[in-house]
Amino acid sequence: MPGATLSRWTMSYFATALVCLVAGLALMTSGFGYPSAPIEDPASLVIVHLIAIGWLGLLFAGSLLQFVPVIASQQLRSPYLALPALLLTVTGLLLLLTGFLGMADIVPFWTWTLPAGGILLTLAFTGLCWMVAGTLAAARPYSLPAKFVALGCLAMIGTAVLGMLFTLPLSGLTDNPHLVGLVLSAGRAHAYLGLYGWMTVTAIGVSYRLLTMFLLSPERTRGTSRAIGWLLAAALLTVGCGIVLDGAGLPADWPLYLAIALSGLAAVLYAADVHSIFRERKRKSVELNVMASLVAIGMLVFCFVLFAASIAVGNPAGMVMPIVYLFTFGWLTGLGLGQLYKIVAFMTWLEFYGPVLGRAPVPRVQDLVNERRASAWFLLYFGATAAATAALFLDRPDMVRGAALVQLTAVCALGFEFIQARRLAMVPAATRLPSGIAARRLFLPSFNGRSR
Repeated sequence: MPGATLSRWTMSYFATALVCLVAGLALMTSGFGYPSAPIEDPASLVIVHLIAIGWLGLLFAGSLLQFVPVIASQQLRSPYLALPALLLTVTGLLLLLTGFLGMADIVPFWTWTLPAGGILLTLAFTGLCWMVAGTLAAARPYSLPAKFVALGCLAMIGTAVLGMLFTLPLSGLTDNPHLVGLVLSAGRAHAYLGLYGWMTVTAIGVSYRLLTMFLLSPERTRGTSRAIGWLLAAALLTVGCGIVLDGAGLPADWPLYLAIALSGLAAVLYAADVHSIFRERKRKSVELNVMASLVAIGMLVFCFVLFAASIAVGNPAGMVMPIVYLFTFGWLTGLGLGQLYKIVAFMTWLEFYGPVLGRAPVPRVQDLVNERRASAWFLLYFGATAAATAALFLDRPDMVRGAALVQLTAVCALGFEFIQARRLAMVPAATRLPSGIAARRLFLPSFNGRSR
């Protein structure tokens, strides 16, 4: 990315997201909420939204702020909205969690907290979409990654609006039968829109650019890539129809099952595309972030294999939660951690050494990290994720909590690796900057001329 600029608040998004991931895994390990309680229990909803909004939501938001301008070859539109969007997301999430804790009788319940949290989150994601959509709209002709990101933004808004509607009957502010019916029947559609419609579609789009960039592969649009886009658009439209039916009091399972089938076919084609990108690479040595991403993509495909198996054995309901766990922590979180490992180092290198490139000795990006040490943490994380999924199939909550503890350990260790990269702790002494400079910019923005 020659001449690339840095999004000022991306590191702040990443740091907040990692805190939420650690908090969610710590609660799960302690026996709070799922899997020690049903997934629909208010305590479990605390963990669900810490992971979905706090970890994944902020991770994807921060990534979009940095990489959408790269995809569009345009400056980010309305960059001043980045900080308000972050603050609104954190505040809205805290209000949402407070409402769920109140429903669980852990803290006093105030009816306004859930709707207020839903409104603030909707405003935050609308601001994010304004920045992303405005940046993409200025780039014509639209590239394939840009189309995927735009489709993901539609699902993001749908997820936020549907969640906001859920808060009205949950808080007791209304007993409208249509909204009550929506809460009772559209919860799975809400999860699909967020985890697949928004995050997976966006991840697929951004990964096309990132993988070709990191592997030095030819960047071209394949027929399979176009087919993936149409399959995902059809899946989202099908889910939207199902939500309308739910709101009209005509709940039906077939739209969601059809959408999952279309999504599974898209996932298989995506894996084939990634294999082609990997095979055509000019960079022979494969870095750790790519290896972690390939493992995550393998887990994505395996999720749909498990879903097909659950249909074959006639027990789809009993296998939902293990599959969702693997999807969330194996695919989305695994991909996120893998790409963070490279992105944090790359952005740190740009921030500290980009301005002096060609005028002073600078380290390589690889010098900011320790791949041998970090590879052990990724191996531990993915192994624990597979173990937790197996334990869920066996209905052993105690084993799930143990595996979650190992996941928590691996995430904390990777977080330490990110901090070390930001502090330039592993850079050779001859090219290391004064430690005070790096320490001051650990996760707060730099306001130099190369940042937005």
